[in-house]
Amino acid sequence: MRRKVVAVFLASAMVFSLAACGGNDGSTETKGDAGTETKEDAGTEKDNAEAASGDDNTLTAWCWDPNFNIYAIEKAAELYAKDHPGFQVKVTEMQSDDIETKVTTAVSAGDLSTLPDIFLMQDNSFQKYATNYPDVFTDLSDSGIDFTQFSSAKAAYSTVDGKNLGVPFDNGAVINCLRTDYLEQAGFTIDDFTDISWSEFMEKAKVVKEKAGQPMITAQAGSPDQIMMMLQSCGASMFNEDGSINIVGNDALKECMEIYTQMVKDGTLVEVTDWDQYVASINNGTVAGAMNGCWIMATVTGKEDQTGKWAITDMPKLDKSEGATNYSNSGGSSWVITSNCKNQDLAKDFFKSTFAGSTELYDDLISKGALSTWAPAAESDIYNQDVAFFGNDAVYAKIVDFATKTPSNITGPFYYDARDAIGVALSNITQQNADMDAEIENAQATVEFNMGG
Repeated sequence: MRRKVVAVFLASAMVFSLAACGGNDGSTETKGDAGTETKEDAGTEKDNAEAASGDDNTLTAWCWDPNFNIYAIEKAAELYAKDHPGFQVKVTEMQSDDIETKVTTAVSAGDLSTLPDIFLMQDNSFQKYATNYPDVFTDLSDSGIDFTQFSSAKAAYSTVDGKNLGVPFDNGAVINCLRTDYLEQAGFTIDDFTDISWSEFMEKAKVVKEKAGQPMITAQAGSPDQIMMMLQSCGASMFNEDGSINIVGNDALKECMEIYTQMVKDGTLVEVTDWDQYVASINNGTVAGAMNGCWIMATVTGKEDQTGKWAITDMPKLDKSEGATNYSNSGGSSWVITSNCKNQDLAKDFFKSTFAGSTELYDDLISKGALSTWAPAAESDIYNQDVAFFGNDAVYAKIVDFATKTPSNITGPFYYDARDAIGVALSNITQQNADMDAEIENAQATVEFNMGG
């Protein structure tokens, strides 16, 4: 039975990595108690976007990916309808970027009536939209949802001025996936890479490179993803609490960049040109590990003949930075109840009973690669099952535990501006041997310009 459950996960989990990057085109209407209706001649997404429902038993929603997010909201609606006969959710499939564009358009036009009852928003965009367009979001602080049961770092993405404006959904807790056969060649086990510092990780990575002939990790050239994960692991950010930029003089950020560039020099971190090469390095056995959000499991499990050759542990912690931990986050999204929702009590109770209250829901969603940041989910039998691919370890419960220990950080409205600027700086340093301090100063100047400073 265990083998069957794991097989289902491996077969379907690939959709998760797609969900983290946006959805597919098209439009699907999903009803909680009546299955799914596909609009074959639906036209464009814009033509078919459902505004808020006036029906006392119906909610409208925007989200992307029919195999992941739409499946999740459909399943939640199905479960809720068992105790609330006639309840349904009508979903319009819409890519993340299109949702953000429509929100901006609605605010610019001064007409929020075009918005649905609920929509899904990527976590790294949440602060920007909630800060710039506060009238779109409903305060859920007194909704009855117990936000303390979610990872504090996850909930922080959708919290503005102490108000909870979103319901946390999928888990982006960082995991360190390692090839145990390569570790064995170097004289190590997974325990040797558990709860360690980056200095220890770097030294052991050299041994793995020498003995097993493979770099420890790979990363896309010019991408700051690894830096962002390392930075959040100590609760640090590129912004201060007042929203001002925090790049120059940010000791934690510089420590992260120094570690990254040194590993590139050591050959223990190899930069690849694009995502396809990143995936290939993992699946083809040309790297000893993969460190990313837990959604990377969908990629790691892509080769069934590698079953039993991988293990999961936490990430290294920074040596010098205050508040350093072995936990971080990468990716994820949260649900929004809009101010245009005509039946906010229904919407709040729906989320309270499902995404913030149903182990049955999360037990089902694990087959899609969706792991919860809602702590009670980790107590279920499904989450505590052993997974053969990862050495018969109960990795799902482990990942939820990682999520609960992840420090929160400050994203702010200009998060992507800062992130992109750090990516440019990192590329110049590793590929052109540019001066790190000068590149950090250039990055801050770029973000200050974009902020209108």
